[in-house]
Amino acid sequence: MKPTILIAVITLASCAALRASEPPKGEPTNAAEAAAQEAAAKKAKADAETDAKYQALVATLPADQQEWERTLQANLGGFYLPLYKRLRVEGRSSCWDYVQDDPKLPRVLLIGDSVSGGYTLSARKTLAGKANMHKAPENCGPTANGLKKPDVWLGDGKWDIIHFNFGLHDSGTRVADYESRLREIVARLKKTRAKLIWASTTPRPADGKEGPAFVTAVIERNEVAARVMKENGIATDDLYAAILPHQAEMQNPQDVHFNSKGYEFLGETVARSVEETLKTLQK
Repeated sequence: MKPTILIAVITLASCAALRASEPPKGEPTNAAEAAAQEAAAKKAKADAETDAKYQALVATLPADQQEWERTLQANLGGFYLPLYKRLRVEGRSSCWDYVQDDPKLPRVLLIGDSVSGGYTLSARKTLAGKANMHKAPENCGPTANGLKKPDVWLGDGKWDIIHFNFGLHDSGTRVADYESRLREIVARLKKTRAKLIWASTTPRPADGKEGPAFVTAVIERNEVAARVMKENGIATDDLYAAILPHQAEMQNPQDVHFNSKGYEFLGETVARSVEETLKTLQK
């Protein structure tokens, strides 16, 4: 056999051998990938089972509660909705529990991000028998979202008090834009004729991953918000000042969120602010 032909035969044989040794398309190429795929498959199966149980549970609810569940499904998003479904199926409480109003009590709405979600249950517990405490049906995020979603959050009912905050998600928003949007949100909320309470934004940790600029960003936006609220005659629930002395013991390391002790503290602080405002409504 000529050398060139021999080389060609060897090359073809080598390529065939390589192809034979390659895993089928879509198959894992190592143990780590195999483990990751197995974990993903298990999660998908578990999520499907949870969803089936959730849908079955929702089907048994009265019409008004089913409507609330549909609102949550449309607004919680890909991160919070699966978590909510799991809690619901397990029979555990969350900030988005359906609230059966006592018609004798005032209605209070909390608007805010995940920090507000963390303190809702504590505030709700503290105000039991004094107010119907509701939470807007999503992580309300930045002021940009506040301009898009007020009708969803406010719903059709009458609110006596609205306790609201925007700030952490606006740390990267231009200060001028933050102020402009906040003024628009205030104008919209004032149309409800509810008594408004602004919650100052809780501090970012000094060791946070975003860096010191974001720690300062919260302070700057709280100063802007304070001016806007003063001009509009809106009371401030100063959560920033309340939690700051306890930040080291109540805030998670390198995280804007808080531990259970922190959320209990914030919820009680919110409840006190709401109670003070209720007194003015009763005069």
